[in-house]
Amino acid sequence: MTILVLLILSYLIGSIPTALIVGRLGYGVDIREHGSGNLGGTNTFRSLGIAPGVIVSAVDVLKGTLGAALPVLAGVDLHPIFAGIPAVLGHCYPVFAGFRGGKAVATSGGVLLFISPLLFVTGLLVFFLSLYAWKYVSLASMITGVYVHLFAIFTDDKVLSLGTFILCLLVLYRHRSNIERIMNKTETRITWM
Repeated sequence: MTILVLLILSYLIGSIPTALIVGRLGYGVDIREHGSGNLGGTNTFRSLGIAPGVIVSAVDVLKGTLGAALPVLAGVDLHPIFAGIPAVLGHCYPVFAGFRGGKAVATSGGVLLFISPLLFVTGLLVFFLSLYAWKYVSLASMITGVYVHLFAIFTDDKVLSLGTFILCLLVLYRHRSNIERIMNKTETRITWM
């Protein structure tokens, strides 16, 4: 398998629209017509409930993990972070769902889960602590993205640091409308924590 084929495969894995599939098969709805319209875990939790939200989030994480694992599975010499990034792009801009996807968080987490379980676990901790402190899923997601990159900077892996920088920028870019709503104090806060 060539690197180009691997990157395309990773993108296609990421493009599987988990929230759309769960919404249609399980509830007969197009999740894009509910809540924020995003094909991600947060919108699924808010629009369909806890069980479908957990399923969508878990599968979206695994998309990133599988994408990052492809070089190892295929015996290709490519850093897992660069194999995982196309899966994240596929999740954000899925070819199977009109290029309207999620916001990069869960699938990025899945990439990190394969590369560094410690970084994944500490990132989850940062996410939930930030969520508890400010009650904004979007803000917690962005803080976690910045944390992950800062963590990577202090490793000896410059490629990982570059990859987490790309993922952090993608997370921030995908949340630009949330940033505006936070500044305008119109962003939705969670009420369950």
